[in-house]
Amino acid sequence: FYNTLARKKESFEPIDPQNVRMYVCGPTVYDFAHIGNARPVIVFDLVFRLLRHVYGADHVTYVRNITDVDDKINARAAEEGCSIRDLTERTAKQFHADIAALGVLAPTVEPRATEHIEEMKDLCEQLVEKGHAYAAEGHVLFDVSSMSDYGRLSNRSVEEMEAGARVEVAPYKKGAMDFVLWKPSKEGEPGWPSPCGIEGDGRPGWHLECSAMAGKHLGQVFDIHGGGIDLAFPHHENEIAQSRCAHGTDVMAKVWMHNGFLQVEGEKMSKSLGNFITIHDLLDSKAFGDSPWHGRVVRWAMLGTHYRQPIDWTVERLQQARATLIEVAESLHGVEPSTAPNAEVLAALSDDLNTPSALSILHGLLKSAKRNPDKRPELKATLQFMGLYGDETAEELDPGRRDHDVDAGAVEKLIAARLSARKEKDWAEADRIRDKLAGMG
Repeated sequence: FYNTLARKKESFEPIDPQNVRMYVCGPTVYDFAHIGNARPVIVFDLVFRLLRHVYGADHVTYVRNITDVDDKINARAAEEGCSIRDLTERTAKQFHADIAALGVLAPTVEPRATEHIEEMKDLCEQLVEKGHAYAAEGHVLFDVSSMSDYGRLSNRSVEEMEAGARVEVAPYKKGAMDFVLWKPSKEGEPGWPSPCGIEGDGRPGWHLECSAMAGKHLGQVFDIHGGGIDLAFPHHENEIAQSRCAHGTDVMAKVWMHNGFLQVEGEKMSKSLGNFITIHDLLDSKAFGDSPWHGRVVRWAMLGTHYRQPIDWTVERLQQARATLIEVAESLHGVEPSTAPNAEVLAALSDDLNTPSALSILHGLLKSAKRNPDKRPELKATLQFMGLYGDETAEELDPGRRDHDVDAGAVEKLIAARLSARKEKDWAEADRIRDKLAGMG
């Protein structure tokens, strides 16, 4: 795996092969998860599957948290006029439904921030006691100057980070880069009795939440920490600072893995550009393309680009993935899988999760399986191992297909009419007929 901390690929050697441990930052549950959020969910699900295959399912622990106390949650609940609990429960339920459609396995543990408040308060107390944090005006803040190699993950000095960061200016902070571990709760916000001798109720900072949950379920040092590259700084940098300084360890996780950014049709995804797409949109509406997309199609399309590279999310990418999966269904539906995935595919995935190479190998195996039915069980086992195919039919993968309802004669007439329109250079009519044929599947 490529280790962001070491800036190179390294052979993965778990601390304990009998207890391989991975933590991945999960959703903040205040809104539908967007397709950028889907990328780490799919990528680290595949890492989880690979680790389970190599070390045994009973020897791998995958923790993916849920952040259910956060400024964005408070703001959205106030906006909707509902309770924070109602908002987080509803949004978490939707998140689970959406990612289940993507063929994602459940993590071993899915801790919620609000269930680990005591662990967070303990971390605050430890950091203050060891001189790495201080209490000021109802806050507990991490003292960045107390850590000599702060910035190692993002490979930037404190001076560079100060120059490039939007940091909160507050008179009670000793240094500009000092960040919040605990803060006072305002009226109407969730709150718990504060640590470190502070009077009144407060709530944890986002960075502290992940340190506490990872430490509780995986120990002071574990094997892999994953997430999107946008989290490397400041979130992961601050997790490392909190955990290492509290526990006195050289590292928090041995390997740090980060997936690249996602853009839509060549542009950065944003609500202002009108190209903000949720997983739910892809699965259940025509918000992106001319039909909803099956979750397996979304997964195949997502894995077509190496996880560390930026990905351009396009309708064409989804169409190509769907066409391939329909070929798969027509060859493999109802076939009994073999017991082991293909060795070449496993080798590609074992090389820093090289999914483009793995999918290329799968295309070759599909061609071979079409000619030779004996090849089909292994291909199906490999696709199931990667979460790419769950024995869906072609019609399930493309709900727009209506082959059994189509009047072949009517289709032939439409094709002839389109050819005639093209010959007459009546492009508008030709396009209208093409769209009608596409709508018929």
